[in-house]
Amino acid sequence: MFDVLIIGGGVSGISCALVLGSAKNKLFVVDKKIGIITHQKNSSLQEAILNNVYGIPHGKLGSDLLLETTHHLSETYPHIVQISNEKVIKIDGDFTSLVRSSSSCSEFTITTNKNIYKSKTVVVGIGAANTFAIEGLLQYVEPHKKIPAEKQRIQLKNNDYLVFEGIYVIGTLAGLRSQVAIAAGSGAAVATDILTLWNGGIQTQSHDSIKK
Repeated sequence: MFDVLIIGGGVSGISCALVLGSAKNKLFVVDKKIGIITHQKNSSLQEAILNNVYGIPHGKLGSDLLLETTHHLSETYPHIVQISNEKVIKIDGDFTSLVRSSSSCSEFTITTNKNIYKSKTVVVGIGAANTFAIEGLLQYVEPHKKIPAEKQRIQLKNNDYLVFEGIYVIGTLAGLRSQVAIAAGSGAAVATDILTLWNGGIQTQSHDSIKK
């Protein structure tokens, strides 16, 4: 049983995992089990050259960044379980409520092409291609509102990244424009939302300081 399972090893998914991982010493996080399914095959970064992203050197290949960031995650926060070479095909659970509180406890079953997992919270960040086919979420698919219609991209209906209780969406699949900085920010934002829930609803973030 995971407390949170992130689906997707692209910009938004890894960003979410990094922020959650960085909070490992907080009292309300130490007992939490965090996992990420690092499926990257369909990431738009595979063909990208990055010249305009804060903190990333000019000319960085997106394909290299994908490998470097999963390595960064495993070295810096090894307590986060990385699941590679698996693709999610189905999510089962109670898809009825947009109301989320610190005391609520959902439970979802995540089926991949190889295994079955359980998680209290799921974060979906696998891109906005119209080949999206995760059973259990198809009823929330709608045309993407910020990408030209001729590209036939989709998004999941959401309210501030929340699709329904216990299920979040991040990156372009949340209806955001296809920019690395925007995708990374959405993953970090949802991570802090989850930390806030774990902290009993007290607004929470996680960052380090050279003064500490």
